[in-house]
Amino acid sequence: MKKTLDYFLSSVYLVYFGLLLVVFHVLQVIAFNVFGRKAQQKMVFALNFMITYGWYLTGTTVKFRQMFDLPTNRPIIFIANHQSTFDIPAIYWFLRRYNPIFVSKIELAKGIPSISYNLHKSNAALIDRKDGKQAVSEILKLSKFIQDNNFSAVIFPEGTRSRSGIMKPFAPGGIAALAKKAPNALIVPIAIQGNNLFDPNKGLFPLVSFSTLSWTVLEPIEPKGKNGEEIASLAQEAIRAVLES
Repeated sequence: MKKTLDYFLSSVYLVYFGLLLVVFHVLQVIAFNVFGRKAQQKMVFALNFMITYGWYLTGTTVKFRQMFDLPTNRPIIFIANHQSTFDIPAIYWFLRRYNPIFVSKIELAKGIPSISYNLHKSNAALIDRKDGKQAVSEILKLSKFIQDNNFSAVIFPEGTRSRSGIMKPFAPGGIAALAKKAPNALIVPIAIQGNNLFDPNKGLFPLVSFSTLSWTVLEPIEPKGKNGEEIASLAQEAIRAVLES
């Protein structure tokens, strides 16, 4: 019975999700071309609000906890574990005041309504995971951008999603590159829980109804005097403490 319910509610949600991507793609294009980047960004935040709270259509609960005040007058580098495609919308919505920009694999930059368009317009770092030189170059450009604008960057240093919920080692290279041209950026870990259980299958179907998804923003790490490996280790240990609690 539960599996049947999962299939039914997943179908409802994914139709809703697909319609959102198409409708908000059009709204983003209009907003950008008529009113500019800030208007398009508001459409992105609205889209991610709708995606996040749309999970209630599956009976799923969304929890967000920000345990520490964060500044808006300096750049921030958010470091999160990665469990699902759905890790991203809640970060966009709940942390919107910090203007989050993502380090993303380049494959997402083409062919996906709303998402691909925003990746190009948001100055995201679109990395080719098979080309280390290109990846570092993209991340350095993002680093300079968040430094110049007091925006934030979001990186998933595991590289790929962990569907088991057990974190893979954090690769320090991307973190070091993000910090290189944003030397006063504050490092902030985010612990993501439950997404691997909500979305355990490739292709997003079926989702597991009545799940609990949570995002916990943890104590900031001052990067001064620390290299990429030290920052990656501190962030991963902070996230692991939450996942294992």
